[in-house]
Amino acid sequence: MDTITMIAFPSSLAALISRLPAYPPSLTFATAFNLTVWKSLQDLEWEALQDRRFCVAVRDTGIKLWFSMATSGLKAETAGQADVTFTATLLDFTRLALRLEDPDTLFFNRRLLIEGDTDLGLRVKNMLDGVEFETLLESFPSVLGRLVNQVRKQGMA
Repeated sequence: MDTITMIAFPSSLAALISRLPAYPPSLTFATAFNLTVWKSLQDLEWEALQDRRFCVAVRDTGIKLWFSMATSGLKAETAGQADVTFTATLLDFTRLALRLEDPDTLFFNRRLLIEGDTDLGLRVKNMLDGVEFETLLESFPSVLGRLVNQVRKQGMA
């Protein structure tokens, strides 16, 4: 078993979190994304995704992140109707982000759900799959990039 494991998220805390406003965590996620990996991704073909609404639902935590694509990266949104929703556990999203897990494997094992406009969801997945992890790391501030790389290497051990 790899070293990237997590303790089960308390369901009572998840129930509380799911009642909180969606905008603050969405803004935090969009800001972190735009300050780090957007530099590596901004040259991809994002035009077809402009103004489309996305939701990332972290099943075991109760957190839902809402955002859309803008020319400057992700734009935080309030809760509402999404064109496509990606749902998985915190561990599975972490493993996806660190490229320790293949999204197709998670999808076919029903650990990653893509609901709504699945064509849009698959387009996003394929675009992100085409970017090398090392390229993404180059966008991170050096200390953060080293930390993320170290966590990834430990997860691969």
